[in-house]
Amino acid sequence: MSDSTVVKTPKTPMRKLLGLDKANTQKWIFLFIAIVPPFGGYLLFTLFPNILSVYYAMLNWDGFTDATFVGLSNFVTAFQDKYVWRALTHNLIFMITVPFFVIIISLLLAYLITNKTYKENKFLKVLFFFPNVLSTVVVALLWAFIYDGSYGLLNGILKFVGIDIGNFYWLGNESTALLSIIPAWVWGGVGLYVIIFANAMLGIPKSLYEAAILEGAGHMTRLFKITMPLVTPIIRVSALFLVVGTMKGFEIILIMTNGGPFGSTDVIGLYMFNLAFGIEYRNYGYASAVGMILFVILVTAKLLIDKFVPNKGYEY
Repeated sequence: MSDSTVVKTPKTPMRKLLGLDKANTQKWIFLFIAIVPPFGGYLLFTLFPNILSVYYAMLNWDGFTDATFVGLSNFVTAFQDKYVWRALTHNLIFMITVPFFVIIISLLLAYLITNKTYKENKFLKVLFFFPNVLSTVVVALLWAFIYDGSYGLLNGILKFVGIDIGNFYWLGNESTALLSIIPAWVWGGVGLYVIIFANAMLGIPKSLYEAAILEGAGHMTRLFKITMPLVTPIIRVSALFLVVGTMKGFEIILIMTNGGPFGSTDVIGLYMFNLAFGIEYRNYGYASAVGMILFVILVTAKLLIDKFVPNKGYEY
């Protein structure tokens, strides 16, 4: 009989071999709950409709009768459509003016709030943010009332200061309707970015401003030489959101002018909406083709912002 003893190796539980111990199980359950629902929602409500729009753009279809495949004919028609180019021109005007004024005004107000010890600062933040609490419908109706020819606030102020222009309807005149929408859009967007910029500025060390003050730098110098370079990444993201918003947005225009008078305020989003859901003319295929053109423009705008607006701010 051998004196050697046999040492039995304890068996590894099958759950551990498969990586199914309690910690791993909890990790995978958490990842499933955290990732699958939002990713599934993105696939179902964003990616899939966009892919489907590419297919619809090659159809002649009103949503009721049988669709007819027309290939790239809708895109050719869209590039030859003068109303598409007119709407894109209006979008370009909004894309340049609205982000510019929103960012400049928001930066100035945020700088004053963070660098001036006004006792009303907290109230001013709430006041500036108030337009963002209102819905787009309320903002549009409010400004439509301001521009009203008979009872509007703007005409009343002008008359009070000695400029009587009679019952002039700002939104009913082709020469003033488009430009009249810009203040309404800017007013509705400034408040949010004041809060965003103010929070970014609070992270800038006060010692930088104190050193600049000792060197004799004024407020404008401190704003453009210290504040703006240090919040450049925030400005870049804000500009991107504003550009995309002005290209896609049409709700405020729909309520204030519905693209009129005579198409002088029409934008590509509103034109596409009327193509898809209009009463006299309805063509989902052509509307989808116009939407694809808008998608390409938005991607191009994003790439241009990435190229010309610095991604990294200065370090301190």
